[in-house]
Amino acid sequence: MDKQSELFAEFDAKMRSAGVKDAARRAFRHSFERLQAGDTGLIPEQAIQTVGDLPSLDQIGGQAHGEPGLLSQVVMIKLNGGLGTSMGLERAKSLLPVKNGLTFLDFIARQVLHLRQQHKVPLRFVLMNSYSTSADTLEAMRKYPELGDAAELELRQSQAPKVDARTRRPVSWPTNPQLEWCPPGHGDIYPSMLESGLLERWLAQQCKYLFVSNSDNLGASLDLDVLTYFAKSGSPFMMEVAARTPSDSKGGHLARRDGRLLLRESAQCPPEDLAQFQDTQKHRYFNTNNLWIQLEPLLQLIQQNGGFVPLPLIKNEKTVDPRDRASTAVFQLETAMGAAIQCFKDSSALLVPRSRFAPVKTTADLLALRSDAYQVTEDWRIVLSGPAKPPTINLDPDHFRLVDQLDRAVEAGVPSLKDCQELTLRGPVLLSSKNTFHGKVTISNSSIGARRLPAGDYRDCTMQL
Repeated sequence: MDKQSELFAEFDAKMRSAGVKDAARRAFRHSFERLQAGDTGLIPEQAIQTVGDLPSLDQIGGQAHGEPGLLSQVVMIKLNGGLGTSMGLERAKSLLPVKNGLTFLDFIARQVLHLRQQHKVPLRFVLMNSYSTSADTLEAMRKYPELGDAAELELRQSQAPKVDARTRRPVSWPTNPQLEWCPPGHGDIYPSMLESGLLERWLAQQCKYLFVSNSDNLGASLDLDVLTYFAKSGSPFMMEVAARTPSDSKGGHLARRDGRLLLRESAQCPPEDLAQFQDTQKHRYFNTNNLWIQLEPLLQLIQQNGGFVPLPLIKNEKTVDPRDRASTAVFQLETAMGAAIQCFKDSSALLVPRSRFAPVKTTADLLALRSDAYQVTEDWRIVLSGPAKPPTINLDPDHFRLVDQLDRAVEAGVPSLKDCQELTLRGPVLLSSKNTFHGKVTISNSSIGARRLPAGDYRDCTMQL
């Protein structure tokens, strides 16, 4: 046995012992071999080309003539593996109340039920949970028995061992063995679907299409016009993309290489190419992670590659204990679901409005969603109330980074933000439903103790409490 095979055998034994299935082990082996071969996962600027004009939802809307019958041929999957630890959460982020006391999961469940009732079609729906989100999520879904048995709604994400950066062996951390593992990225959806048997089951049930999106993106509803357009396009894989703005410059972008579309994430950009990576005029589109996939070509791709999708490596350099910078340096080998766009010859992209991308990554996003800047539609979507762009909110990280901190700040109610362009809060500021912001407003409190902003309208001003 050569050195590389000997090293992988240690990972394989560790994964087998933890119950990691064959398809996920094959996918990890592909990533590990790329690491050992010296693949950095980097995509230099000179290796890619920019993407020109794309078809847009604005153009096809009204022309696609949405066909409700297609709903019986589609499976809707929501990626639900995140905990929201950056905001201080310890449960699935999708259980966080976002508007009118309802959680992400409440809105998702009600969207699915509305589509079923409106079109009299049993739309298939699955949540992809991680080992961290499964129990709480399934318990929460029991309040919607109309969706079916909660256990049948789950596709379980796998886990991957962290790689000791020095020895290239499985890292050992006896004080907390769970820290020896990491999520493998949402690219794990492909081996998870195969290993669960769901992929072949759906094909046997005459399903043809898959719509996948993030559970924290409430703009990503199943749009009948987009489904119809995708079905008629013949494309095996379609990514919804949105126009990049300066605020998106650090996120991944769409590009071309050898005639195919590809996705380049920030972790895949060489440092010397960073300026061009962040040039939103050059690289105009970013991935919303709303993906449409034909199931039959997906199965063929998996079979052609020996039981997995050969996704490009994303090598994240971390420490085994993310809270301890002195702990062992590790590599987390991850893959991105959207990177499969380069694996299909005739993959495509559709430009969608910003309303299809409204994720909650920070408490600033959460504050905007909870305010009157967004409203709930009859079909349980959350859409902007007024201008095409949501307000830009800058919150002092020392006082608003955690959800608990935000909740205390708006205990007396959420302010009106529907006419606000920018809101900046510095220091411990308390708000209420009697505050209304217009234009660009900055509120500061330099004292140690929290101070409440008096009731009233605030328009294009800077105020010191």
